[in-house]
Amino acid sequence: MSSEKTLTQKIRGALRLGRAIRLVWHCAPGLTLASYVLTFIQGVLPLAALYLMKLVVDAVAAGLAAPDKVAAFQHAAFLIACAGAVALAGVLLGSLAAFVGEAQGQVVTDYVADVLHAKSVEVDLEFYENPKYYDALHRAQQEATFRPQRIVNGLAQLGQSVASLVAMAGLLLSLHPLVAAVLFVAAVPGVLVRLRFSGRMYAWQRGRTPTERKAWYYHWILTDGGHAKEVRLFDLGALFRGRFSDVRRTLRRERLSLTKRRSLADLATQGGGAVIVFGTYAFIAFRAIRRMITLGDLVMYFQAFQRGLGALQGLLGGLAGLYEDNLFLSNFTEFMDLAPRVVDPPHPRPLPVRMREGIAFRGVSFQYPTGDRRVLDDVTLHVAPGEVVALVGSNGAGKTTLIKLLCRLYDPTAGTLAIDGTDLREFAIKDLRRAISVIFQDYARYSLSARENIWLGNTELSAADAHVEAAARLAGASEVIARLPRGYDSVLGHWFEDGQELSVGEWQKVALARAFLRDAQVIVLDEPTSAMDAMAEHEVFQAFRRMLEGRTAILISHRFSTVKLADRIFVLDGGRLVESGSHDELIRLGGQYAEMFETQAESYR
Repeated sequence: MSSEKTLTQKIRGALRLGRAIRLVWHCAPGLTLASYVLTFIQGVLPLAALYLMKLVVDAVAAGLAAPDKVAAFQHAAFLIACAGAVALAGVLLGSLAAFVGEAQGQVVTDYVADVLHAKSVEVDLEFYENPKYYDALHRAQQEATFRPQRIVNGLAQLGQSVASLVAMAGLLLSLHPLVAAVLFVAAVPGVLVRLRFSGRMYAWQRGRTPTERKAWYYHWILTDGGHAKEVRLFDLGALFRGRFSDVRRTLRRERLSLTKRRSLADLATQGGGAVIVFGTYAFIAFRAIRRMITLGDLVMYFQAFQRGLGALQGLLGGLAGLYEDNLFLSNFTEFMDLAPRVVDPPHPRPLPVRMREGIAFRGVSFQYPTGDRRVLDDVTLHVAPGEVVALVGSNGAGKTTLIKLLCRLYDPTAGTLAIDGTDLREFAIKDLRRAISVIFQDYARYSLSARENIWLGNTELSAADAHVEAAARLAGASEVIARLPRGYDSVLGHWFEDGQELSVGEWQKVALARAFLRDAQVIVLDEPTSAMDAMAEHEVFQAFRRMLEGRTAILISHRFSTVKLADRIFVLDGGRLVESGSHDELIRLGGQYAEMFETQAESYR
């Protein structure tokens, strides 16, 4: 079983390696090819440099005894010029390779970041409610932007090291077979140490991902504007600074412990290697003194052994680095292999241009993947085309979850949702969501211009389209925007220079305008006016009713002054539908809705 497991791990490692190579080649084929060509030439060039240096030394030695000193100098000078040309070529190739590597690195980093962003958008909403997803994302963000590039560069360096090693080993074999063998004895132990500790570091980092995320969370609390008021009012700065320091201290202590053990092991292996290297130098010097090799040979073999050792260490170190990078690249592949459950059907059906039967929830139940209870339990209701309905109930009753299912952010655990009798899962997801305009109570605040904040509701329009400002007027946001220094071109929020912060109610009006801009069959407003005063709320809903023009609307609100405007009201309690009807019907029923209405009305008497 252990051998099968090892084989499986090797196969997976090879697949990851191939994936990294394909990824880099895909985004920068020309630069990758140039990198490999330059690397190979750089690997072979040192052999020519060494041989020319031997010829120079031998020419100088021969010139000492030559009768024609001028001719001897001219010969030596020619060889020196050739060696200089080779050295200049090496410098030129090195500079060119550095430029190509930097360009390749920038392209790969940006491409991988884009791939991560695309995957983050693709995965289901449920992943964002699962801490394991955040662990995977954190690891991928840490490693993915540079590991593929390092793998490809590592392979290029391996090629260069192989070319140099073959050249140097062939040269050293002409001196003595054992000298070439000594190279391996000096280099291998250090590589084995690196392989061993790479595996340990990888295991430690995977195990400590939740702890690292906790440190990042404390850092976010201390630096994020959303927490700034409470951190100061409740004097929480020292508390969270202390927690951050405690977590980082634990991580630092454990990491340094691993690094210390690795450093000691490196010291032992490198010390032994140094003894072997200088013993080999002594052997070469002994053969030169015995006149078994020339002075030029002495210089050449000295440098050949030194460069050969460097090439072998580069080769073995490159293999170890490749192993290490491949381990950590598994974090990227783990994230990229996350498979969404909410997917398009193989053959999507066309969404009705205008609904004829409406929206039907039939026996719908739902439980969040990380939850232990049903949020919705056997809910059946119908929303007719052009009808304005309201969902009411206490917090946690399942109102917002119904909307998430309608938008196919999730699929129901049981039951079906249909539009005109067709299950939502038979429509293309983009078509379905394009037909629904939603503003959730936790709406987004984009640090973009006021115009762009609204335009994001329908990017198929031009940002300069007149509908953008019309939507702002409907939502009551036009007056807010008119007071800004640059009107619709004013940047909102405090993330960027000259940004203008809005109040919660003003942000809500901008978000409403975004929802109103989309030409959707269904408009969903989840607590749309919770931060507005009563007058602003009344104006918004009067405009809202005028803009519907036969479109279907679903309201979620705790304000019964808003809810009573709906054609029908659905009352949810504990995930179940307990009452439905118009405001007057539910009041006459004297049930849960009537009780909630009277409780709220009491506060105004």
